[in-house]
Order: sequence, then structure tokens, then C-alpha cells
Amino acid sequence: MADLVIDSTETEEKQKQSKASKMMLLFGIVSMTMMFAGLTSGYVVSKTRPDWIVDFKLPSAFFGSTITILLSSFTLHFAWKKLKSGNLFSAKALTLATVILGVLFMVLQFVGFSQIKDAGYFFTGGESSVTTSFIYIIAATHLAHIAFGLLVLVYVFFKLINNKYTVGNTTGFELAKTFWHFVDFLWIYLFLFLYFFG
Repeated sequence: MADLVIDSTETEEKQKQSKASKMMLLFGIVSMTMMFAGLTSGYVVSKTRPDWIVDFKLPSAFFGSTITILLSSFTLHFAWKKLKSGNLFSAKALTLATVILGVLFMVLQFVGFSQIKDAGYFFTGGESSVTTSFIYIIAATHLAHIAFGLLVLVYVFFKLINNKYTVGNTTGFELAKTFWHFVDFLWIYLFLFLYFFG
């Protein structure tokens, strides 16, 4: 009887921790959404400046990075499904694939920055412009969030390797999945915004 009471108390405590963690993540997502809404609003307002570069084109690497980040959301989604069904081997493989795609996304972003500079546009200094500075701030800020998301995914992956997640005990993975999907779709929004309003 005492064991049942202890188990029940532990379960309730885990549920409270899980709910608190999800609320904190939601608060963080709302805060990040507001920050990027402010950045994109500033971008729109700045387009009325006379020194705005009208014919600026996004680098081709940004197109590749968008496809890569979209694929990473699919691999993580299926990793989550495999984990819930108890297929740990597939969950590990798909999570690793997500990490690799995340790293590739970051590499392509840096390639994109290089392409912008190779085209004669600079982010800082006397040769910079309002247009390129805004693009750099938006993309670099998002890249910082991706880097954090990657660290979380690597942590989750090592927990998977050590069999720390079981069916019914996946809160950490679920939080990582939610954050990664958020930063993925945030980039897609930013890319489409820059493409159509650039």
C-alpha cells in the first residue's frame, strides 16, 4: 500500500514538472515570436529609406538551407513516433539524422553569408547597407536559436543512446521536438518573408 502511495506521489510530481516545463517553453516561444515580429516589422519600415537596396537577391544557399531544415522537422517527427511506439533503434537513427541536418543547415547559412559578401554586399563597416545589416541580424539571431536547439538535440540523442527515455517517459524529448519544430518553421517564415518582401 505504501509503495502505491509513493508511486502515485512520484507520478503526480513528474506531471507537475512536465506541465511547468511546457509552460516555460511556451513562454520562451512567445517571447521569441515577439522578438522576430519586431525585427521583421523594422525591416518593412526600413524599406522606405532611400538607401535601401531594391535589387538585392537572397543567396542560393538559403534555398538549400530551407529545404534542409524542413527535412529535419520530418526526421524528428518520425523519431518521436518511433519513440512513442517503443522502437528505440529507429528513434535514435532518426534523431541522429536530425542533428546532422541541423548542422548542415548551419553550414549552408554560413555559405549564404559568404555568397552575400562575394556579391559585393557587406554586413558591417563603411560598405554595409541597411538591407544587408537587417538580413544579417535576422539570420544570425535565428542561427543562434538553431545552435541552442542543436545542443538540446545532441543532449536528447545521448539520453536516447543511454536508454533514458521509455514509453510514457518522454517529456524531455517532447520539449526538444516542440522547440526544434518552432525554430524550423520560424526560419521558413523568415525565408519567405525575406524572399517576398526583400
